[in-house]
Amino acid sequence: MRIALLADIHANRRALEACLDHARACATNRLVFLGDYVGYGPEPTEVVQRIMAETAGGAIAVAGNHDQAVSEIHESMNSDAETAMAWTRGRLGPDAREFLSSLPMRFEDDTRLYVHASPQTYPAWIYVNDGAAAKRALEASRAQTVFCGHTHLAALHGITATGQLVSFEPIPSVPVPLPRHRRWLTVVGSVGQSRDGDPAAAYAILDTARSEITHYRVPYDVEATALAILQAGLPPSLAVRLQTGR
Repeated sequence: MRIALLADIHANRRALEACLDHARACATNRLVFLGDYVGYGPEPTEVVQRIMAETAGGAIAVAGNHDQAVSEIHESMNSDAETAMAWTRGRLGPDAREFLSSLPMRFEDDTRLYVHASPQTYPAWIYVNDGAAAKRALEASRAQTVFCGHTHLAALHGITATGQLVSFEPIPSVPVPLPRHRRWLTVVGSVGQSRDGDPAAAYAILDTARSEITHYRVPYDVEATALAILQAGLPPSLAVRLQTGR
């Protein structure tokens, strides 16, 4: 099975469509969405409708903190994120809101665990942004492989039975073997709001038969999305962030 793993879409329709087109061209046969479908971007309704359609066709989706914040207004965010979320709440209809509120926090699929942030349950929405956090996340789960987003930065961490950890940044389009004598955690990067200096969308494909994962960068019309952010009256810094990938 070839599984496409997509996280942190953030209401960026063009980036999502580009990644889905790329995944189809790579002959994937399952889609897994790892949360944060809304927030920051200018097309929350279009993105949620597409996720709803894909899950109706068999895709897996879990909730992210921005998805949860649609109905839970006490969620703590920075000022730009708060502004974008208030705008997003005013755009989403009842079907989209119900869909987001119904999403599970985690989904187990055979030996794989899909979450938005860390599989640790408290405190919520932990960033797996270094080896120490990855080790704690793996120790909080019994899954052979854990897949998450939340940091917007692609990373891969493996741990042996004796607790030895190896961490590295994946190279786009280069398959990485996932030997079964180790347990693995992959942060798949962000479809809709890159933060590593490359504006291209990021996602990953897991090949279960080969036991390997490949991270990809997919170009899309960043300028058109940045313009849509400005036209929607969202903070200009969110448009700049897309353009710079920072």
